[in-house]
Amino acid sequence: MRRLTVTVDHDLCVGNGTCLTIAPAVFAHNSARQSEVIDPAGAVESVILKAAASCPVGAIRVADAETGERLTI
Repeated sequence: MRRLTVTVDHDLCVGNGTCLTIAPAVFAHNSARQSEVIDPAGAVESVILKAAASCPVGAIRVADAETGERLTI
């Protein structure tokens, strides 16, 4: 299983929360009700990619931690 880098762009995040529903061990809301990554290894890759794809504003980026290659679903 490859290591992932998961980030949330807070300039884009609107706090929809879909990512929290799909991958609750990976994402949580911060005090501004925006998503934060709490554990990039908290779900299998396919679930994390599904959470990223579900973001209505495209604020979540997922990449291979070793190569930096951006991953998409």
